[in-house]
Amino acid sequence: MLIFCGSVFTSAQKTYTVEGTVQDFHDKAMLENAVIKIGSFTSRTNKEGKFSFDKIPAGKYTLIAQHPDCNDYTENIGVDRDIHLAITLEHHTGDIETITLHGSHKSKGSVVMKTLDKADIERNSTENLGNILSKISGVAVLKTGNNITKPVIHGLYGSRISIMNNGVKMAEQEWGAEHAPNVDVNDFEHIDVIKGASALKYGNDGVAGVVLLEPLLPPKKDTLMGNVKLSGISNGRGGEISANALKAWKNQWFVKAGGSYKKLGDLYIPHHTLQNTGAEVNSFNFSFGNHSFMQGFDISYNGINQEFGIYKGAHLGNNYDAYMAMNFGQPYFLDDFSYDIGNPKQNVEHHIIKLSAYKRFADFGKITFQYSFQLNRRKEYDIRKGDLKDIPSMDLRLITHSASLTHLLERANWSLESGISAGFQDNYPNPATKARRLIPDYYRYDAGVFSVFKYRFSPVLNAEAGIRYDFSRYDAYKYYDAKEWNDKYASVFPQFYVQKNDSRILARPIFDYHNFSANIGLNYKPSKDFDLKFNFSRISRTPNPAELFADGLHHSAAIIEKGDLRIRQEEVYNANLSLTGRLNVLKGLQIEANPYIMFSDGFINQMPVDFQNTTRGSFAVWEYQQVKARIYGIDADAQLNILDNLKWTTGFSALRGDDLTKNEPLILMMPMNLRNSLEFKLNKPYNFYLRLENENVFKQNRFPIRDQTVQFIEDKELVTRVIDYSSTPAAYSIFNASIGADLFKNLNLNFRINNIFNKEYREYLNRLRYYMPESGRNVVLTLKYNF
Repeated sequence: MLIFCGSVFTSAQKTYTVEGTVQDFHDKAMLENAVIKIGSFTSRTNKEGKFSFDKIPAGKYTLIAQHPDCNDYTENIGVDRDIHLAITLEHHTGDIETITLHGSHKSKGSVVMKTLDKADIERNSTENLGNILSKISGVAVLKTGNNITKPVIHGLYGSRISIMNNGVKMAEQEWGAEHAPNVDVNDFEHIDVIKGASALKYGNDGVAGVVLLEPLLPPKKDTLMGNVKLSGISNGRGGEISANALKAWKNQWFVKAGGSYKKLGDLYIPHHTLQNTGAEVNSFNFSFGNHSFMQGFDISYNGINQEFGIYKGAHLGNNYDAYMAMNFGQPYFLDDFSYDIGNPKQNVEHHIIKLSAYKRFADFGKITFQYSFQLNRRKEYDIRKGDLKDIPSMDLRLITHSASLTHLLERANWSLESGISAGFQDNYPNPATKARRLIPDYYRYDAGVFSVFKYRFSPVLNAEAGIRYDFSRYDAYKYYDAKEWNDKYASVFPQFYVQKNDSRILARPIFDYHNFSANIGLNYKPSKDFDLKFNFSRISRTPNPAELFADGLHHSAAIIEKGDLRIRQEEVYNANLSLTGRLNVLKGLQIEANPYIMFSDGFINQMPVDFQNTTRGSFAVWEYQQVKARIYGIDADAQLNILDNLKWTTGFSALRGDDLTKNEPLILMMPMNLRNSLEFKLNKPYNFYLRLENENVFKQNRFPIRDQTVQFIEDKELVTRVIDYSSTPAAYSIFNASIGADLFKNLNLNFRINNIFNKEYREYLNRLRYYMPESGRNVVLTLKYNF
């Protein structure tokens, strides 16, 4: 018995060595100061990521590995011999490998980016995307009236800006000036704007920049969360209601749904109401999936339907009315308020279905697959009579399929992200409109491949380089007037001729485009108080359908558009510099300057060239042309924390655009502007804030002269008059204010007044500025209940 008990005691006291390493799962970098626990024993990793336990008694233990900003690692182990362990931790708590740099993202890239966070969005949730983005320096809005807006970055808009809705590039006939983005801002947690063509991952269309619309990431815990918002809007005597809910589980499954409805009547301008300027918008979104660390998937749907009235005073019946309205501000269709939306109007619905999945491999990296389907249906109604009065003058259906496969590999000092993509579009203009089709039937085929390499030379210097190739093909069917075909295209494109029908030529244009794009970037941060970023890119862009094929009256814009088959692909060289400094002034001062320059030998520009009196009214003719162009400017921002609860922010933007072919200014370039705001905020217990804003827009003194000549009968004589189609509006200054607080634990109130002093002004970038000023004072009250 003594011999037996002695053997057991000796065995129980036998100890072993447990050692190993802790490294980053993504880039394999060894992690210092990771805490390793085996039962009651504790060790910490050194600079090489190594740890060691000398005397661990035999037995079964729970091993826990912890590191700041990492997910804990837990495993049950048995110690019956010496053990060597290789532990990997998820050192990145979010998807930091993307180009998105918002919030807690840790990677330092060279892109020049500005972010609107959740608070910015919620305070302006009744606004459309264009108006919200215009609060960022260097971003303006191109308007068609007061409801339809789209973002302008550094003087460029339309197809030159890629809008990514939860990872899906919006395909919504974005080429038009009056095609507002079909998104509901209530769906997103934050919005990032990348200035310049430095994000090749998102395609070669983002010559001006990329807008990233990012929804809320599901939390990794059992929870039910959401909100209900109710807003009253004085201008238009309407309101908006929205609701969002998300259910998440600890096993990382989630389901999310939301929607909104907004209704406005005719809009108010100082001293008048504009007839037929109401709006009705409704949206719905739904998604579900599982987002674990090693693998995941999600399926989502987004749908939105928008109906906008177009001010009747912009659709004038003859040359005399057009002359009086543009030269003398003759009032038409004022003061009879209504919620009805009559003709002319625009009705647009957009649907997105997305499927995505990813899988991580320990040594191979992360593979992500995504497929999306988009349906865009646009109907535009003109003022028509008889049997045609309820039939749209334009009825376009655009179907887009796209798929992509990307691979990300990260190591200690470098990362490589590569991908391939393919897309197909089918545009169908309904012939039942009985009107000339503005955009013809066409198929578009796209394929692309890209690679972005990032390298860290040192803790203060990072660099990246990207390259991209895209192939695009148009296969279209379009009728041309025989005279126009013979004058412009018969000798240039004889292979496109199909047949002649009376005075019309049926053509089948087929174009192939090969686009090569590249960029390089540097991020230099010599100290915590100074940051320098530089990007240089060369982008090649395929012409959009309007630039090639547009032919006819565009009702929403109240213009006649003309494309040109001879337009070739657009190549743009773009350089961006960002300098950020932090100074110890009061409670802290941050200053950022972003100078930039763009140059193109084949810049695609749209210009007014004529004025036509048709059976459907008098309209300006805008034609797409290709010129040599240069745009350069600067954005500057500053934020001064005066007190702990009081801050002042300012933003300034100025640019100059030159048509070097015609030796004249480019048209529709953003005027110089200056924004200032002062905000007082108390975070607890009521999250109270008070914000005052002032926006100053200077007169644009650089513009091309494009006055148009018209003829009409006056006093029984045929007279010729000149329409002032060139002069720009006067400078203006407007003031806004907002105040908000938590009334109760889950109930928040936000009160906002735009254009406090009811200033009458016109914006140069509003295509209907000839007929109407901007909106007058608007009071918005929003109640939000969180759960």
